[in-house]
Amino acid sequence: MSDDDPVRLQIDGTLDLHAFQPRDVKDLVPEYLRACRERGLLEVRIVHGKGRGVLRRTVESILARDPNVWSFRTADELGGGWGATLVRLRPIDHTGGGL
Repeated sequence: MSDDDPVRLQIDGTLDLHAFQPRDVKDLVPEYLRACRERGLLEVRIVHGKGRGVLRRTVESILARDPNVWSFRTADELGGGWGATLVRLRPIDHTGGGL
């Protein structure tokens, strides 16, 4: 498998970014969140690792700009601590009234 081969994701509410190149995160995170919302998964855990915090800040920046994100916060210690971010998504409005 090369770096350009697509990675198959299970849409289960947990996105582990360790399997991806940092350059892919800006497209991957919003697409994953969209897929979760479509399946009714409104609580998502994004695992970005602790490291120097660069990837965490990138994820937070993406989340802050996404209108479908209700809120996000650092996970508790059992959920990965500052190596993971918990996201609450807005439900899809099937009445046609906006978000």
